[in-house]
Amino acid sequence: MTVKENREYKNSMFVDLFFEDALAEENDISLYNALHDEPLPEGTLIQKIRVDDILYLNFKNDVSFGVGGKVMVFGEHQSTINENMPLRSLMYIGRAYEKIVPVRDRYKKKLVKLPKPEFYTFYNGEKDWVTEKVLKLSDAYMVQDGPPMLDLEVKVININPAQQHKVLEKCRVLKEYGQFVDILRDYQSKGDSDAFKHTIEQCIDSGILADYLKKKDSEVINMLIAEYDYDMDIEVQREEAYTEGLSRGREEGREEGRSDKLIEQLKKKLSKGKSPEEIADELEESVDTIQELMASLGEDV
Repeated sequence: MTVKENREYKNSMFVDLFFEDALAEENDISLYNALHDEPLPEGTLIQKIRVDDILYLNFKNDVSFGVGGKVMVFGEHQSTINENMPLRSLMYIGRAYEKIVPVRDRYKKKLVKLPKPEFYTFYNGEKDWVTEKVLKLSDAYMVQDGPPMLDLEVKVININPAQQHKVLEKCRVLKEYGQFVDILRDYQSKGDSDAFKHTIEQCIDSGILADYLKKKDSEVINMLIAEYDYDMDIEVQREEAYTEGLSRGREEGREEGRSDKLIEQLKKKLSKGKSPEEIADELEESVDTIQELMASLGEDV
């Protein structure tokens, strides 16, 4: 199964648990309650919000929903912390408000009430990371000259089981999701060619997301294939971008060197009183190129 095919119709397992699955709304309420001191009232409705291609390119690895007068935005990382999450979250909430607020309401004189946004990233990468950290949009500003007029905070929560973050004890499905990923990585580290299958079997035997995995075992494998292929694809893209950048830099350097040499030759020929046409012919350049260089040197053309 190719990465492109997976991206067209597959979510990550994280998104399936908290957005697509039949129990997703129940899981969302559990997650909200785990993050807040005051639980939601019985019968609270969840408004699912889909904002495409902002946090994770074409791969669905984020969840947002409206609940209790708030918009909850969750993103999940596989391997590294992205310090630009506040910027991407700003773009995300703009798109979300476009979906939530009717077009006519945006032009009313009376204040339009908005659901209050909250932003979270759940980190479950293998590199060491603190249990919890807040990333701020204002930290990216080039000018730091007092309180910013615009800011946005993203709370990054490490959900690796070893971190024992308190939210894991309050939200069972999030805790078991973290355990699932931990077990999967253990099988992968041992070079198990059937790591996905063996992880699912062990988790079912251990009561970790057991009902969910029994119901969706083959779907979960497809999601995991898409997810891990996506991570690899991103790494390849980064390497290609880096290589391309080096190549472009060398090309620009060569072009700059050529331009400097041409200017030196032009100066010498100008000092001998030669016309643009004569110089162009001798240097095998177009007359327009010579005239542009002369203009840049302040010479009359």
